[in-house]
Amino acid sequence: MDKSETNITYGGSASNLNMNLYATKKTAAEGMLDIALFLANITHMKTVIEQGAGYRYYAAVLTLISFSLALQIVAGILIIIIARRDLNDEANQKSLDSLNNTLTIIIFLIFVTDIFISVFGMERTGLFARMHF
Repeated sequence: MDKSETNITYGGSASNLNMNLYATKKTAAEGMLDIALFLANITHMKTVIEQGAGYRYYAAVLTLISFSLALQIVAGILIIIIARRDLNDEANQKSLDSLNNTLTIIIFLIFVTDIFISVFGMERTGLFARMHF
């Protein structure tokens, strides 16, 4: 059997799965999700800037959003690097594993940062403020 293909059985019939193609598609999907999160953070940053420096957590939220955006750019670069490497080449496997672990840590940091952005970014305005006070 060729190194680039793995024999996997689904429902009694054998089919070939190209692991490199699978990994590339998975990485591309991660990249699209990263772009969506990036655009959401840009929109959030725009909203905070429009509220102005009078906003209670203005500096904190802008700093957190900037940090999250920087991490997302690094994650995007790592996604591109990972997608361009051949998974089936044994020389690349150790570095790809290391890059994948690094990417996982960065995505976790983005997740935690975005939780803090959400917590600090909530301001009681409009109907919500009238309901609780």
